[in-house]
Amino acid sequence: MSVTPFNVMGSEMNTWDKDSRWWSTPYVNENKYVTGFSHVNLSGVGCPELGSLLTMAAPGPVQVDYHAYGSEALREVARPGYYCVELASGVKAELSATTRSSIERFTFPDGSGNILLNLGEGLTNESGATVRRVSATKIEGSKLMGTFCYNPDAVFPIYFALEVSQVPSESGYWKKQRPMTAEAAWDSTAGQYKLYRNYAREMSGDDIGYFFHYDRTNGPVMVKMGVSFVSIENAWENLNAEQKGFDFDKVAADADALWEEQLGRIVIEGGTPDRKTVFYTALYHSLIHPNIVNDVNGQYPLMEFGNAAATDSYKIKTGPAGQAERKMRSAGIGTVAPGENRYTVFSLWDTYRNLHQLLTLLYPEKQLDMLRSMVEMYREWGWMPKWELYGRETWTMEGDPAICVFADSYLKGLDGFDVPLAYEAFLKSADTPGLANRMRPDIDPYKADGYIPLGFFAGDFSGDNSVSHALEYYVADYALSRLAEALGHKEDAQKFYQRSLGYRNYYSAEYGCLRPINMDGTFLTPFNPEDGADFTNAPGFHEGSAWNYSFAVPHDVKGYAALMGGSGKFVKALQNVFDKGLYDPANEPDIVYPYLFSRFKGQEKRTWEEVEKILENHYRNAPDGIPGNDDTGTMSAWAVFSMLGFYPDCPGEPYYTLTRPTFQKAVITLPGGNKLTITRSAKASRATVDGRNKGYRISHDTLTGASTITWK
Repeated sequence: MSVTPFNVMGSEMNTWDKDSRWWSTPYVNENKYVTGFSHVNLSGVGCPELGSLLTMAAPGPVQVDYHAYGSEALREVARPGYYCVELASGVKAELSATTRSSIERFTFPDGSGNILLNLGEGLTNESGATVRRVSATKIEGSKLMGTFCYNPDAVFPIYFALEVSQVPSESGYWKKQRPMTAEAAWDSTAGQYKLYRNYAREMSGDDIGYFFHYDRTNGPVMVKMGVSFVSIENAWENLNAEQKGFDFDKVAADADALWEEQLGRIVIEGGTPDRKTVFYTALYHSLIHPNIVNDVNGQYPLMEFGNAAATDSYKIKTGPAGQAERKMRSAGIGTVAPGENRYTVFSLWDTYRNLHQLLTLLYPEKQLDMLRSMVEMYREWGWMPKWELYGRETWTMEGDPAICVFADSYLKGLDGFDVPLAYEAFLKSADTPGLANRMRPDIDPYKADGYIPLGFFAGDFSGDNSVSHALEYYVADYALSRLAEALGHKEDAQKFYQRSLGYRNYYSAEYGCLRPINMDGTFLTPFNPEDGADFTNAPGFHEGSAWNYSFAVPHDVKGYAALMGGSGKFVKALQNVFDKGLYDPANEPDIVYPYLFSRFKGQEKRTWEEVEKILENHYRNAPDGIPGNDDTGTMSAWAVFSMLGFYPDCPGEPYYTLTRPTFQKAVITLPGGNKLTITRSAKASRATVDGRNKGYRISHDTLTGASTITWK
């Protein structure tokens, strides 16, 4: 559960409106007109989805048009686990949450007003909902979600159970009527919102809602809501298990304590208040996704239920012991093992680069459950996730990113998942011919020639992304080669390592960067390596220019330098990207760039100089204080690592590059209780680990076994 103010529709006083442009967030600081509070949201994504089940409190007579019942926000307070806003209507709204439920406390200016649930609006592009009256204070229902990032079939329901703390004076439904002419000339509600005050069964439609009206309240009215992605019954079970009665202060205090424990694994000293705010906000953002999807009884929606591939790939157990599972599987429901959690929202093209490394380091119990979740997704329908969302695969962006996550985690000691089954999944996506390969549909020329030419494949509206696709496969195959070697599969290790070097086919000595290749094997001409900047389309590259991708080869930096003619030319070309403003801090492929300098002795200073510039210019204590959207925590994880003074520089390699830390002192409590203390002086220029010079690239074991990293 997450509950957040929704202020992206309903008034001309807003700067941005969700229906007038591409918009994917329920809240933006420039807007002031609040039309509700949305339940279950996505953090920092590039496509609109979720952000629905909109509750709202409004004084006066019943009004169900959000243009009218919305109100300007006057004063806001926000911290992890709590939000409060005072509205121009006089209403004070406070929000908090548990894992699977929310609680809201609404104080009306004169003790009268309305609690509204709008099921017609939200960020999702899907429509259709149902709501049913259970009692005077309880309602339940569902709403359809989905179609994230151009995927019309990737839909799923959210189920809810809602209860108010006081019996209303009256309650009922509303529905937006379709426009009608002669057949409804007598009906004044044609094309308008219609209230149903004397109807108490259930209501379905595209633009519907429910209201509770109070002539006089007995103090603040509280609203609590449980959600489930399995059933209405589970939504009630979640709500009742996580909240006893209506105790807003307890829920808020528990949320505060939980966030204090999670964020308190790192204690910062020194630095300005703004820098501390940036750091802890980034750590907070890094812990929002992936998020739990199973209910308190362990049930969760099976991956791709309804897809023939899912039905065919899972062999249902037979015999008496398998009858219950057969029934559950036929309903699209799985159950986690006791003590485990099922996770969702795997934006892996983003998060494989640093967020999962942060979880592995500081929150391995969460990371292990995520690894198990992904293995079960493969078991359920035959493919690892690429960009999974509540049991549906969206195929957003490119590559085979789960390989990198698993290899990196396993090589850092996390092995409490079905390793052979995971390895089977990776061999499948790495070797299956393209026509049958959901993960790598353009793999055939990649395997045959070592690269993907222009004109072979274009999967979505972004155009032909051949170089971007191939670069992701190179990184994944390198990670797979390291995993294969660790598992004793030496032939596989060698094969995938050789594949990972295919990036060299794209290198153009004429331009000193990677360049798309035509079907006949020649380079693309004419060619401008700056085309595609600012997320515009360019042949061969997805949401970036050649310069945003040309150094995205973290697994073979020294080999790449040799290809370019030596380390001097490599460093000069890389520095040119920064000096000419070609680096994009909001684009995943190049966020590792600053750390590549440190692979060359004597160039380490360039790393921390560029990192410090990026932190200073793009990470600020302000509403727009991160570069672009957060990509489910990826940009924030970059800041967490960079401010601490080390960064995971290559997925699948258990190593970190050291950079000069932001703070005078940081104490990290690692799993198992070991404390790592990182300190720096004002003019630090040299790092030691436990008093010894270890260089500027250290292993995971060295880092987690150390007591001190000191910069002097």
